[in-house]
Parts: sequence; C-alpha cells; structure tokens
Amino acid sequence: MAQVQNNRRVFKVGIVGAGISGLAAAKQLARYDPLVFEATGSIGGVWQHCSFRTTKLQTPRMDYEFSDYPWKNRHDTSFPSNTEILEYLEGYATHFDLWRHIHLHSRVVEIRFLGCRDKAGFTELWGAGGRPLAGQPMWEVGVQTGQSETIEWYAFEFLVMCIGKYGDLPRMPSYPYGGGPDVFQGKVLHSLDYCKLDEPATRELMKGKKVVIVGYKKSGIDLAVECAEANQGLDGQPCTMVIRTLHWTVPHYSIWGLPFFIFFSTRSSQFLHERPNQGLLRSLFCHLSSPLRSAVSKFIESYLKWKLPLEKYGLVPDQPFVEDYASCQMAILPERFFPEADEGRIRFKKSAKWWFWERGVVLDDGTKLEADVVLLATGFDGKKKLRSVLPEPFRGLIEDSNGVMPLYRGTIHPLIPHMAFIGFIESVSNLHTSELRCMWLSRLLDGHFDLPGVEKMLQQTTEETEIMKRTTRFYKRHCISTFSINHSDEMCEEMGWESWRKGNWFAEAFSPYSSQDYLDKEKEM
Repeated sequence: MAQVQNNRRVFKVGIVGAGISGLAAAKQLARYDPLVFEATGSIGGVWQHCSFRTTKLQTPRMDYEFSDYPWKNRHDTSFPSNTEILEYLEGYATHFDLWRHIHLHSRVVEIRFLGCRDKAGFTELWGAGGRPLAGQPMWEVGVQTGQSETIEWYAFEFLVMCIGKYGDLPRMPSYPYGGGPDVFQGKVLHSLDYCKLDEPATRELMKGKKVVIVGYKKSGIDLAVECAEANQGLDGQPCTMVIRTLHWTVPHYSIWGLPFFIFFSTRSSQFLHERPNQGLLRSLFCHLSSPLRSAVSKFIESYLKWKLPLEKYGLVPDQPFVEDYASCQMAILPERFFPEADEGRIRFKKSAKWWFWERGVVLDDGTKLEADVVLLATGFDGKKKLRSVLPEPFRGLIEDSNGVMPLYRGTIHPLIPHMAFIGFIESVSNLHTSELRCMWLSRLLDGHFDLPGVEKMLQQTTEETEIMKRTTRFYKRHCISTFSINHSDEMCEEMGWESWRKGNWFAEAFSPYSSQDYLDKEKEM
C-alpha cells in the first residue's frame, strides 16, 4: 500500500514506460505493486507509435514471445504484423492483470534524487550498501496526467527506466548554414511523424509526388515500399532513397538452404566469437578462429549477392556481414522491395552528406534531387530522452568515454544507484533479452544475490565495450548478438539457475536459445 509523505505518495517500485520492457518489468515485479507511467494512451511502445502500416516483426514469432505466454499460433512461420504484436501484448497485460499497475496519459517530466548527492554513484558499493531497496524513498518523480499542467509527485525506493532507445525523440540530421529544412518549399517529415498518419493520409502524402527518403535501415526500407505502393500507375513518381551507410539486408532466414540460426545463434556458433571473461585459452582460440568467422561471413555474403540485386544497384556494403550482425543492423527485406526497384519505383543514391535547397535536396557530389516530400528515416535519440528527465550529476553519466551506456548485465548503471534501465542494449530478440533481465532484476530486489562492487561492474561493462569495438565499427549501437548466450549464462548463474537450459548436449550445441528455455520452472510448479 502507498504511504503519503510531504504531499507525495510513496511506493517501493516505479516503472517508466509501458512498451515491451515496461510490461516485462511490471509482470516480474508485480509483487511490489509497481506504478507504471506511460506517456501515451496505449501500451506497446514502438509497436504502437513507431510502426508503419506494412511494418512486420524481424524475427519468427517463436523467437519473440514471453516465456510464460506463448503465441497461440506460435508455429506459424509468417512474420507477425505490428497489429498482431499489439494484440499479443494486450493479451499478455490482460492475462497477468498488469492493467491495474499501468497509468496511461501519465508523462514523466522530471526526476529528482532524494539521496546524498555527494556520495551518489561514487561509493564502493552500488546503492544502499549494495542493496537495491534502501528502505526509504530515493527517487521523486514528477508526472503530468492528460492535458493537465499540474505536476503530481511520487516517491520510490527503486525506479526502472523502460523508455527505450526508440520513439518519442527523433534523431535529426545536421545541415550546413542555409541548408536546413526551412529553405525547402515542400514537406519534411520524420518517420515518427509519418507513423501518426492513417493509410489514406500516407497515400495522399506520396501519391504522384517526388519523394526522397533519407536512410537505409528498416524504417527507410519500409517507407520506400509504401511509397512505391502509393505510386502505382501511369501518374506515379519514383521514390529516391539517399543512403549514407550501406548495411546488409536479408530476404529470409535461410542461407543456401541452411537455417540462419546455425551461423550465429547456437552455443557452438557463438563459441567462435569473443565474449567477456573468456580466459587465456578461449582468447587464443578466438584469435585462431578468425579465418573461420570470416569464412562464415563471406559464405552468407555470397548468398545475398546471388539472391539479391545488390551489385546491380550498387548496394553491396563495405563492411563484412558479421559486422552488421554484431551491431544488430541486419534488416529483413519486404518481399516487394527489389521488385519495386526493378520496375523503377525505387531508386538509390549514395551520399555521405546532403542538405536542402528550395526544390529538394543536394548530395555531396553536387547532384540536385527535386522533391515534393522528404522523409527522414534517421532514427531516434533514446539517450536524449533520459537526459531530459534525469537530474545532475546522473545526466552527465549516461554515456561513458566510448559513447556507450555502461550497463552491468544490461540493466544496472554502476554510477546511478537504485535505478535500472531495461531496453537500452540490443540483441537478436529484444523481447527475450528484456524479459530475462527483468527476471534477473526481480531476484536482485528480492535479495537472492548481491551485486559486485562498483569498480568490478565498471570493469565488466568496459570489457563488453572493448569486445564490441573489436567486433564492429558500429559498436555504439550496443548490441550483444555475438555473445548473447554467454550474457544469459552469467545472469542465470547469478540468479542461482542452471546456465545450460536445454537438457542434452546436442541441443545445447546446435539449437538456438529462445524465451521458452528460460521459463521460471519454480513458478510453474
């Protein structure tokens, strides 16, 4: 039950955000009766507010489900649409009675630290002597509800930040002086604004218009297909994609007839890659296995260049496939993407820099592209969201000197006490990773294990960052895909679980891990 102190209500646990991570946190921490603040009028996060009409999941549905709430049609091999995923998440919230914790239209506008600022984050032990729950309020959260300008204050012993890396705040490009969108006579929308339009509005926006899309990752690719669909017929106009950095795309999860998971997602395949705390012998093995890793990457690249017209359109990336996989930047192509390009409705231009002129955009080689509409698929700035609400000195500690958020077990910032962050480190299946981290966090709050000291946690996060830096030039994406099983192993060991979850050595070596392997069997008994 909540207490009232100094005109504020006091609770043990607060959760900010009701997307995938927020729902997982609410379910795993339900015994603490948490309050979940969601700024919008619905749950689902990016699937509700950052998805297009044609957006589909990037992984098979069996790889994107909660351990204790499987899909009803989990053996359906088609990729679920965003509508299906929202129905699944709403079913999850209803099944586990999470709605009673969720406060919609409740926007967190400010967070205050109630502990000692002089000691905060710079003590030998994280939190109150290493304990996550201090026995007293440590964070004060200001919330605006609905259209009200009144700020209500809540206090918590522990706060879980689940606002994630995507949505809310768009990442906008920088332009040279006089080359910003204000000089352009057409329309400029970020993908976040496009998501808010219904189907008739998107078709009206693009039909018969010269459209330029900036970006070549999942959002940009989906936008290009929708643009091409809107411009069928004689009066249609081609859509032009402006690409700064090329990344590998795949048409499906099969490579030369082999299932994709055998290359990266099994314990045996990940044994070839570096991981934290691997010791001298494994380090030597990883060094010697470098040619084999390269061969696997080239094997996949050979298939993609055979299957897709990458060379025809100048879309072969400079970096090897393994670098994109290691940074979670591999995108699944919509079926109609290259057929639309073959029919001339999608065009490609590469340019490291670009800017606006009154009738369109200018590329770095001086080429001018006329445009009526420019769509910016330039991503989101989740860390900026955090900085906007966190107080000093924590605001300045979000990133380390590498530009990476140092999170122990992907959850605890060693220098920010009594707070957890879920959904800020990526993997092949973010739902699975978020749920396991919430299970780990639940047991931490219950006192089943203790955290190491701040120095050791920082050593761990630094080692993970150094591994990512050696694996991919895009390490700032903060992706653990090449050592995700080892990451899960270490969390299981701290929770007191068996780290090998399959039951027999063959499955352990050659089967991919999923959420079902991490079902909490004690709760199921």
